[in-house]
Amino acid sequence: MAVCIAVIAKENYPLYIRSVPIQNELKFHYTVHTSLDVVEEKISAVGKAMADQRELYLGLLYPTEDYKVYGYVTNSKVKFVIVVDSSNTSLRDNEIRSMFRKLHNSFTDVMCNPFYNPGDTIQSKAFDSMVTAMMVQAS
Repeated sequence: MAVCIAVIAKENYPLYIRSVPIQNELKFHYTVHTSLDVVEEKISAVGKAMADQRELYLGLLYPTEDYKVYGYVTNSKVKFVIVVDSSNTSLRDNEIRSMFRKLHNSFTDVMCNPFYNPGDTIQSKAFDSMVTAMMVQAS
């Protein structure tokens, strides 16, 4: 499904980035950070009055030649970015939404852990295994 999944803190530093294959990790760091500009544009376009009712799912942030980048923002301004291979045409919008919902639920479980300090990188094995299940298995 996904080739890169990232969780970005409110202050725009990475809490978690995982990519397949591992050789392209630097490329995906760049892709995720360039998508943050589009995320900020979409958040500000909603406006202050609609902040309580806004949709968390931002949809397709931008397509590149090889990948499609999707975004999601929590109420606490933590950003989730999923990068999908452009050749995967069978992936529909509602499937991307469900991936973000799973990611958000797992992230909430991490935040509820009393031993997790908010703002630290995510090192939860349960979160990692859930992300691994969403990733494309490299052959």
